[in-house]
Amino acid sequence: MWQQTLITLRARPRGFHLVTDELIAALPQLRQCQAGLLHLWLQHTSASLTINENADPAVRRDFERFFSRLVPEGTAGFEHNDEGDDDLPAHFKASLLGCQISLPVSQGRLAVGVWQGIYLGEHRNHGGARRVLATLHGEGA
Repeated sequence: MWQQTLITLRARPRGFHLVTDELIAALPQLRQCQAGLLHLWLQHTSASLTINENADPAVRRDFERFFSRLVPEGTAGFEHNDEGDDDLPAHFKASLLGCQISLPVSQGRLAVGVWQGIYLGEHRNHGGARRVLATLHGEGA
């Protein structure tokens, strides 16, 4: 089975957001997959996808603090600033973290660890809704 779904995630403020449940809700066909792979591709250059701690929201806040220190806004010497001080730093952060993840699927569920969740890294102050192209490949029930 091959299935592809374009998912629009609601707009979020800058920061790291747990989006696992929102993505799974948009993929009812996942329940029919007994063994497979879900590939998620974020169609943006100023946001990112990553896997990390899904229980303690402090981890997501710490991620934002770390990446804001790593790639601060307003750094002199860069040319790409037409869309504001947060634009180029958002591109750097997105490149560091990436725009895609692949997850195993087993018995109709994501086969991730108990404490793992999917983060959307929103690196713009006003990024808007974000699109994720989900491709599911596997054996059906």
